[in-house]
Amino acid sequence: MRVLFVASEAYPLIKTGGLADVTGALPVALGRLGVDARILMPAYGGLLDRVEVTGPARSLGEVLPNIRARLVPAREPDGERELLLVDCPALFERPGGPYLDEYGHDWPDNFLRFALLGRIGAMVAAQGALPDWAPDVVHASDWQAGLTAAYLWLWGVKRPATVFTVHNLHYQGIFGREILPMIGLPDWMFSVEGLEFYGHVSYLKAGLYYSQFLTTVSPTYAREIQTLMGGEGLHGLLSSRASRLQGILNGVDQADWDPAADPHIAAPFHHDDLSGKAACKAALQREMGLAQRPDAPLFGVVSRFVEQKGIDLALAVISTIVDSGGQIVILGSGDPGLEWHVRGAAGAMPDSVAARIGYDEGLSHRIQAGADALLVPSRFEPCGLTQLYAMRYGTVPVVRRTGGLADTVIDVDEASAGTGIVFDHPDPSSLIGAVRRTIALYRQGEAWQTAMRAGMALDHSWDRVAREYLGLYGEVLHAD
Repeated sequence: MRVLFVASEAYPLIKTGGLADVTGALPVALGRLGVDARILMPAYGGLLDRVEVTGPARSLGEVLPNIRARLVPAREPDGERELLLVDCPALFERPGGPYLDEYGHDWPDNFLRFALLGRIGAMVAAQGALPDWAPDVVHASDWQAGLTAAYLWLWGVKRPATVFTVHNLHYQGIFGREILPMIGLPDWMFSVEGLEFYGHVSYLKAGLYYSQFLTTVSPTYAREIQTLMGGEGLHGLLSSRASRLQGILNGVDQADWDPAADPHIAAPFHHDDLSGKAACKAALQREMGLAQRPDAPLFGVVSRFVEQKGIDLALAVISTIVDSGGQIVILGSGDPGLEWHVRGAAGAMPDSVAARIGYDEGLSHRIQAGADALLVPSRFEPCGLTQLYAMRYGTVPVVRRTGGLADTVIDVDEASAGTGIVFDHPDPSSLIGAVRRTIALYRQGEAWQTAMRAGMALDHSWDRVAREYLGLYGEVLHAD
């Protein structure tokens, strides 16, 4: 089976969030099952210098009005991922990130940049862009790839099969109707039965409407997005497609996130020998300037600073943690106001509160290894990966019962094999109660270690996820 992944990012080449982890890992896991999987993504600035080009660039001509592009076959230096890179320097070779400029603002031509990605995805899928390779399944993800299926539908292409995954319904790629001639789509597609979303064009809706099968990243989130509260205005469409909507939990790279062999952490440890975790905790306290107190319950936060993630709730429980003899380490960036409050808390209580503003992959590993508990107080969470990493490292997650958090963390009071602390309401009092329960459990050494080991024993590997997707692809290929 041949599968084309169309996505705007893939770890380790470019990453802003969980989409990159999925796009980077799932094709590799499918490859172990015999699938020929290739990733189509933009050739952002400097990317062509970091890959091995495996053949001549193929000119695609004028893909969109006045926009020319090439397709460059490549692979990562380690050979694990086969790539098809969209080479269009005018749109992709820029400072800043894949979606934002160096000042943190959306690129004003994002509608054009990701229409190009979707159209070239459709061109490869329609068996014209690569004469020697054509996919059986096109698997596009999130709004940036949402137009892939729309172009295929417009051209009357019935095969390959199309699968669309939404990683976060909140981000929808919404633009004005006036862009349609610039992206090569006719005005008659602008309707409720098509691209139109409250008077605008929605790239995400295009993917959800025109693809044959839909997935999202956890079973609970698949149910939540069909409701008025969780559907972000798309609940009606998603409910009408419920028979072709499936929630499949993300996995984690168990080689990259392995406490027994992690090069980022101070000492190795594993399920049967947790002694190295104490060394990791001590090293984290030193690195972050916290008081060297091995008996202090150490909480970690690794997150984007946005309303969804509940960072304001985490800030609201800092005094509870510190007054109970605990400490907290926070890593992340995002909303400037939240960044200011995080810095302020760390400056006011440096022995007990530490913060690092920004992205630091190594430090995120050290927090997972050195913290006792991980706070994930999200208001909504499609899947979440940090709680999965935490359980791999024997760090007990404290999570809100929503989306993938509800699917992956079992409250210690609700099952003998409980793996964490779960609370229901996104408000400070509920999280304070959860933190107090966490600290009480921490003081019960044996019960705490039982929860640690229960989480470490779980299988959240990408091999499991790949088997589920392979079954889905087979179902889609044989669907009407």
